[in-house]
Amino acid sequence: MKRSEIAIIGGGPSGLMAAEILSMQNHSVTVYDSMPTVARKFLLAGKSGLNITHSEDFERFADRFGAASQQLRPALDAFTPADVRVWAEGLGTETFVGSSGRVFPKAMKASPLLRAWIKRLEAQGVRILTRHRWTGFAGQTLTFDTPDGHKTVHSDATLLALGGASYPRLGSDAGWATALRDAGVDVTDFRPANCGFDVDWSDAFRERFAGEALKSVTATSEAGTIPGEFVITRHGIEGSLVYAHAAHLRDRLEMQRSAALSIDLAPGRTVERLAKDLARQDGKMSFSNRLRKGAGLEGVKSALLREIVPDASRSDPKALANLIKALPITVVRPRPIAEAISTAGGVRWNAMDDAYMLKALPGIFVAGEMVDWEAPTGGYLLTACFATGRAAARGIVAWLQR
Repeated sequence: MKRSEIAIIGGGPSGLMAAEILSMQNHSVTVYDSMPTVARKFLLAGKSGLNITHSEDFERFADRFGAASQQLRPALDAFTPADVRVWAEGLGTETFVGSSGRVFPKAMKASPLLRAWIKRLEAQGVRILTRHRWTGFAGQTLTFDTPDGHKTVHSDATLLALGGASYPRLGSDAGWATALRDAGVDVTDFRPANCGFDVDWSDAFRERFAGEALKSVTATSEAGTIPGEFVITRHGIEGSLVYAHAAHLRDRLEMQRSAALSIDLAPGRTVERLAKDLARQDGKMSFSNRLRKGAGLEGVKSALLREIVPDASRSDPKALANLIKALPITVVRPRPIAEAISTAGGVRWNAMDDAYMLKALPGIFVAGEMVDWEAPTGGYLLTACFATGRAAARGIVAWLQR
């Protein structure tokens, strides 16, 4: 096969994975990144352990991507969570399955894996050029702003792997959307995903409990009933349990302008049991003591109940038990997109062919969070970024052969 010049714009997981596949096919591959170093969001994720994938049944895993599950399925079939673990181990990173089913490197950080990955890419001839910010197209060439000034690059095929709109300080600022729209590509606006939400807390509650975690609770929305924990913030609520419901809360706010997350503060007890235990408490006790002795609620859990229902102390035992089992936290709006772990939106699926090539721009491919899909946290995001990078690389190889 003729040795082709391939430009990959964006040095995150999707771009680096595509570079690996393409360089193995003996193509000349250059990765361009706007930041001083590549994969900055990947490294940030690694600070909390680098949740690289998930061990759950693959059919269930592949269905976690909502409306985009069907479109993503071929890429995920070709690079499954099991394949992710084999790939990581090939770079000297052993993985393990945590108690939640999430998969982590035994080292519990991203930097050793990234260093080994870059070393292998460079050994395969991949060039990585940092501080190269892509500014658009000039006819058949790509244009960049670099430390040495304006630069144009010709490539035989190009992969755009520029990320979504979350964590813009790490390089993903969605600045590419204008250039693609101007070229006739259908790009939908970005929205926050896996994000916190604003809640109208009282000043007293905010000052006393911001930073406190609610542990051993369940939360219910259209996403289902999920156990976990979350944190009270000065603005509202944040944390893994909130992220699990974020897409549904966001969509309901957009459609109906109101949404609530139902919290079970005592998931180990039934309403009937709680009602009986509360009824046995001396009515002369303080409300705090009745909640502590009758329902096991104290601290932030007790305070949250009183914050949401200020006259809860007047409720009879059955009504109070119902509140404890389904306390509605009304959310006002998602937190700003720059704070979100990930985003929904981007290049629409109908703007690409099955090989991730843009229909309006032959020879230009896209992958990763640029594409309009979203997923919960838990290893799904990173696995799909790897998988779409590989799928786009295979698309590039097939297109060059044609």
